[in-house]
Amino acid sequence: MLYMNDGQMLFDSSTTWNKQAWDVDDAILRLKGQNKLRDFILVGIWNTKLRHSEYIPEKPFQSLTASEKQRVTDASKKNANREMKEGKPISDRYLEFLVKELKPFIDRTFSTKKGPKHTFIAGSSKGGLISMYAICEYPKIFGGAACISSDWPVIFTNENNPMPKALQNYISKHAPNPKNHKLYFDFGTKTLDSLYEGHQLKVDSILKERKFEFKSGNFMSLKFEGKAHTERDWSKRFEIPLLFLLGKK
Repeated sequence: MLYMNDGQMLFDSSTTWNKQAWDVDDAILRLKGQNKLRDFILVGIWNTKLRHSEYIPEKPFQSLTASEKQRVTDASKKNANREMKEGKPISDRYLEFLVKELKPFIDRTFSTKKGPKHTFIAGSSKGGLISMYAICEYPKIFGGAACISSDWPVIFTNENNPMPKALQNYISKHAPNPKNHKLYFDFGTKTLDSLYEGHQLKVDSILKERKFEFKSGNFMSLKFEGKAHTERDWSKRFEIPLLFLLGKK
């Protein structure tokens, strides 16, 4: 099972707000045609008008001081499409929906293999953040996460921004067990992705201390020079996390 956030952006560019899509079905069919992927079901979870509130990891936000929380909330309000509609993250409730409503429904309705070694989650930007948060909060549900162009700054700036450090502190305490979990991260160097490299390197260092390693096959963190924060560029490299999580041995 592969659960993916921002589900309406995955398949058909003619129906998306920016006329771009991941074209995940094309990548899957290519790799299946090459006999490189295990059989699996992909579930695309559409985002809502509460996307910003639902995808920002809640516990790292709550660890901030009152003034830091206000700074993040105020910065969020600068763009009506990105603001936290309830004034704070509600991602704990979003994850409860995934693991207590959506996943049980899927397991009842389809022929699925259960358990974390068969259950993965993926997303990009804040969808990458919530994928990271999901595997940390529910390591007995999710065995792997692909966090693509993870939006570590959260509020689209690195200046006077407490969120990256809060996220790093959270990961240092709550990263899943590397013996039975897999983590994939990547970032580009253009547009919003240009803000991410320093934060991703710090996260990589934390995870390596927790025994996530390239050579062990449980960790991957990649830089894509010249690639932007777009579905078009994510689609070009989607085969990499697909093979990392679901490739045949």
